[in-house]
Amino acid sequence: MQISELEAYGAPPQLARALRAAGRVKLYPPQADAVREGLFSSGESFVISAPTAAGKTLIAEMAALSVFLQKKGKIIYLVPLRALAREKFEDFSAKYKAIGMKVVLSTGDFDSDEPWHKQADLVICTNEKLDSLIRHRAPWLAQVGLIVADEVHLLGDGHRGPTLEVVLTRLRFINPSIRTIALSATIPNAAEIAGWLGARLIQSGWRPVPLREGVFFNGAVIFNDGSVNWVQASSGLDALDLALETIGQGGQALVFVGTRKSAEALAKKSEAHVRAHLSHLEAEKLGKLSREMEGSAAEPTRLGKRLAGCVASGVAFHHAGIIYTQRKLVEDAFRGNRIKLLASTTTLAMGLNLPSRRVIIRDWWRYQPGGGMQSIPVIEVKQMAGRAGRPGYDKFGEAVMIARNKRDETLLFERYIKGEPEDISSMLASETALRTHILSSIAGLFTTDMGQLMEFLGKTFFAHQRGTGFLSPIAESITAFLQEEGMIKTEANGRFTATKFGRRVSELYIDPLGAVIIRDALRSPKEKSPFALFHMLARTPGMMRIPVRKKDRDEMMDVFSAHAPSLLMPDDNIHLTEDLLAELKTASVLMQWILEMPEEKIVNRFGIGPGDLRTLVELADWLLYSSREIARVIGLKGAGEDIAVTRIRTHYGVKEELLALVGLRGIGRVRARGLYEAGFKNLEDISWAAVEGLSAVPGIGEEIAMDIKKQTAAGS
Repeated sequence: MQISELEAYGAPPQLARALRAAGRVKLYPPQADAVREGLFSSGESFVISAPTAAGKTLIAEMAALSVFLQKKGKIIYLVPLRALAREKFEDFSAKYKAIGMKVVLSTGDFDSDEPWHKQADLVICTNEKLDSLIRHRAPWLAQVGLIVADEVHLLGDGHRGPTLEVVLTRLRFINPSIRTIALSATIPNAAEIAGWLGARLIQSGWRPVPLREGVFFNGAVIFNDGSVNWVQASSGLDALDLALETIGQGGQALVFVGTRKSAEALAKKSEAHVRAHLSHLEAEKLGKLSREMEGSAAEPTRLGKRLAGCVASGVAFHHAGIIYTQRKLVEDAFRGNRIKLLASTTTLAMGLNLPSRRVIIRDWWRYQPGGGMQSIPVIEVKQMAGRAGRPGYDKFGEAVMIARNKRDETLLFERYIKGEPEDISSMLASETALRTHILSSIAGLFTTDMGQLMEFLGKTFFAHQRGTGFLSPIAESITAFLQEEGMIKTEANGRFTATKFGRRVSELYIDPLGAVIIRDALRSPKEKSPFALFHMLARTPGMMRIPVRKKDRDEMMDVFSAHAPSLLMPDDNIHLTEDLLAELKTASVLMQWILEMPEEKIVNRFGIGPGDLRTLVELADWLLYSSREIARVIGLKGAGEDIAVTRIRTHYGVKEELLALVGLRGIGRVRARGLYEAGFKNLEDISWAAVEGLSAVPGIGEEIAMDIKKQTAAGS
């Protein structure tokens, strides 16, 4: 279907012009199907189930543009990951700026209703951020006419699914007329999701680039179309041989492996082989990118240097242990065809949007918490395979799984190549998943008694699949817990009301169980030292915990001996367990951070990645903010003051003596320490100093020296 035909199907006249300006001339078959089925004329909701790169996003864009051009309300575009939100924001902002569409990104602060979004036309946010905005009863949500739910098949994800399910249920519960466009990978029960949402289903297996799937074993790839491709053995590594064949033909290869170490090792071993395929100009550009990557970190680490070294050869690795700025550089370089081989962990397959001519799935298992290995679901393999083939560049895409033996070859063909993805099942029915959502439902005045609560739960995807019988006892158990812990009250007539404590916990977007742990710890008569506070955070469900390795055990035993008496919990509850050791290790990482141990030493000492450290610090920052708010609500002013200082130190990673200096724009913990050691110990010292003296401090320079002089002058 041509873009010029859209008006005949009810599209506003300006829409075709906007799409042409954004570079679209013709619609893909799934897009044309949605238009013919009433995308513009019916006002109905839609579920679009189609392979990766089949054009699902443009269907959502067309619906959003129609709402915007006809002034029918705001649009919310939901994604599961912050990185995807940023990607969509950059894309939509660039494409639709010319027509006056105001696009905003909302992923951060969970304690705000963000009133400035009142002026926005399209708000891009994560599922968790939308949940937070609903809890704060953001007034502008009443103006939303369309919600787009990207990756809606993640309803079946134990971590992200319950929040996505609840926000979609909540919005439809509040406003039954709200329109939903849900985008999904190809799944067997897409019709069931459409039935839950009251939506029309557009289901398609069409791809813009044909895909062949196959299994590699004993030197040959056998594809699902019956063809056989013999691969030259040149490197001693099956995955690398498969990648090199594609690179030699002018393509790129994306290799999925099971662990971070495997991704790094494969990239390192690939350097010389891939470098041999680079032109002089390509090598020159990659050298520049490598230097940019190494300089992008505030504190260089060995991991960052290893990554930069790989990039110089046209190779990279990708996992959550890498800091965001470096991951972003890798992603952009791969999309730009500068990186020829990218090794990535399988856990990032669901969010990674990096098309490649050949996708190689080396490892189809992953380690489970508590030990052991488990094969990954079919839907994840299909998600990985869907990355094969770059529209506009490749005539075909190939997804190849690697078998270790003949038995694996048969298993991979039967289960993954020929098999169907698993049905998506709701993951809502657990106390852990429901606890925070039931509190928010009561605190937000969405439900005022058990009858209304069950009515709401009756509209969830879980209830659509299995009814409410299983949910009722869980809801009763949770409301009893919330009442016992002083978060809600139940009147004689059965009416629920949230207490001040309960409302604040809901607004702070933390697990009620975590809030109880924090409250009880802050009531302890013991000193609220930074280590004790960090251990308190490590005990909460919302905190990332650092696993204890065998080599850590002796050190953590020493930490236990030193800190056990000061932990913010009753002494008779302190028992030496594996969980406690992990909590102590997590607290130790944060403690070394605020004692200004360099990032490189922290990540090496504790066996984590720089990206893990940033995530841990970010979580601790938020939970310390929440802890201070809880202290305020329950009347513990002194504890709140201790928390405030620890939080600022955590945010910047500094000792207390540097707090004034790190508040200056452009001065992080490394530069602040340099200034302090050079004799500039406070803002007054800087305000009286000469620019020449300041600029002589390592890492400062004349430009920064002049800027901090202006800042201190403005504050004097």
